[in-house]
Amino acid sequence: MANINEKTREIWVEKKLASVPRGRLILDLGAGECQYKKFCPHLTYVSQDVAIYDGEGNQAGLQTGTWDFSQIDIRCDAVDIPEDVQYDAILCTEVLEHVPDPVRVVEKIARLVKPGGDVLLTAPFSSLTHFAPYHYATGFSSYFYSHHLDRLGLEILEITPNGGYFDFLDQELGRAASVHEEYVGVRPSFIARKIIKLARKVMRKAAAKDGERERRNSAQLLTMGWQIHARMRA
Repeated sequence: MANINEKTREIWVEKKLASVPRGRLILDLGAGECQYKKFCPHLTYVSQDVAIYDGEGNQAGLQTGTWDFSQIDIRCDAVDIPEDVQYDAILCTEVLEHVPDPVRVVEKIARLVKPGGDVLLTAPFSSLTHFAPYHYATGFSSYFYSHHLDRLGLEILEITPNGGYFDFLDQELGRAASVHEEYVGVRPSFIARKIIKLARKVMRKAAAKDGERERRNSAQLLTMGWQIHARMRA
């Protein structure tokens, strides 16, 4: 369960990128280490990132230790991406929580995509502090996307949750012991770890009764993140 959040997102992104017609020009906005470039051999792939995170950040929250921007084509702030080129598709995954003004970035995306072009977006609904100090929002609701994308001329073709309430609780219980050890200073007792393990089983059983992962009923209350496929109106 530890990585199912990321795995679910990767499967969705791979499927969506495969549906973009061969030869189209795609911008991976906030590409980081270009982890999804491997799904774009049939596309003309261009990557962008501000390229300032070093892997260690300010040591707060979740850090990676190392970070490699060597594959980035366009190095600038997202709101400063040149607009002399429009793209057939734009991919923006787990980026909006790391920009000071996410609305401006969504507006930039709308200007960069061609009429009839596709926009693929993912971001957390709720997240722990990560990549600090470049972490400005814990996440965004589905209403954020429906409001801003519509006003910018983008039609939402799909908006699906990455799990629901019980998946989220399972995920956080899965790291409760390590967080306890890091911030409290001691490992939870044997009994406490057993209780956590049992609680995770309860959450998983509840999740299984809550509908398919991409259609969890409880996602209207809480989900790990939203996955959006939108298209610029011609």
